[in-house]
Amino acid sequence: MKEKIRRRHDILRFGMLLHERGFVAATDGNLSVRLDRQSILITPTGISKGMMQPQDLVVVDIEGHKLAGRRSVSSEIAMHLLIYKMRPDINAVVHAHPPVATGYAAAGIPLNAALVCEAAIGLGAVPLAPYATPGTPELTDVLGPLIPEHEAILMANHGVVTYGEDLPRAYMKMELVEHFAGIALVTRLLGQQQLLTSEQLEELATARQKMSL
Repeated sequence: MKEKIRRRHDILRFGMLLHERGFVAATDGNLSVRLDRQSILITPTGISKGMMQPQDLVVVDIEGHKLAGRRSVSSEIAMHLLIYKMRPDINAVVHAHPPVATGYAAAGIPLNAALVCEAAIGLGAVPLAPYATPGTPELTDVLGPLIPEHEAILMANHGVVTYGEDLPRAYMKMELVEHFAGIALVTRLLGQQQLLTSEQLEELATARQKMSL
């Protein structure tokens, strides 16, 4: 019981951080965590992520049926469930609209340039999923091929989704995506990008693998 209460407060804390950092506006975005293999705790639809209370959160089963909660389930629930079903190692999902990274998504540009070693270790390439209407089966169709090999995805004309072993890691990946997007934008404004070499990327990949052990 204490663990489930902690997870509710974690969602509130990171929802507030998303709001304070300007990664979401109005009622944008959603966050979720696994409670166990058959149930998910997720933010509801139609509420500011900076103004939630513990009782606002909703529990659903792995098929998206509401098990508990007074509010309606997020319209993005299918995206969260797809990630959990495809990635048993994932226990938290964050969806937001950080301005610079979402600008790349709206411009149709993936964040796959090997510019910064920290991003290469923490994220790898951040691909761009083709546009699909939020909350529809088409969105899960375009995300599906990218989920197994990535932990951060840009969604064209939409936003960003990140996921990880727990909610702090999933949230930090969202921060890192936006930070990397800002750096990539500066290099475009300067008109020059100095990319890491394949040898340097191999060294970073080895370092990333060791970090995950």
